[in-house]
Amino acid sequence: MSAFNSLQISSSGLSAERLRMDTIASNIANVSTTRGEDGKPYVRKIAVFQENLDDAISKDSTDGDRLKGVKAVGIANDQSPLKRVYDPTNPDADKDGYVSMPNVDILTEMADMISSTRAYEANVTAMTAEKSMFSKALDIGR
Repeated sequence: MSAFNSLQISSSGLSAERLRMDTIASNIANVSTTRGEDGKPYVRKIAVFQENLDDAISKDSTDGDRLKGVKAVGIANDQSPLKRVYDPTNPDADKDGYVSMPNVDILTEMADMISSTRAYEANVTAMTAEKSMFSKALDIGR
């Protein structure tokens, strides 16, 4: 395994968590959007990730390690049902006076954002430690 593979892994984690935070921010911003561009209520979005195994084997690898990391494969719509709220004065209300509200729960979004922030911080800490180790290794050679 190359010395810089660990930086690549942490870097991919940073990119993935940034996408996750952007998706969460979009969900929070649209918590009350009852009519989008398509005329329907906003549907909660979820960032989808998967493990990234490179098919190419590292040149300096003797044991056949693959380069690893995480990659975003897309943003999916949450399949949970929309909330129905009785508000006959709302212009988006149906004939019975109910409005379909987005399936976004602020508490869930805040918990997800805290989790994403902690994962981002963990990747930054790992990169800082790796940088420190590389610096110490160079100091040994002096």
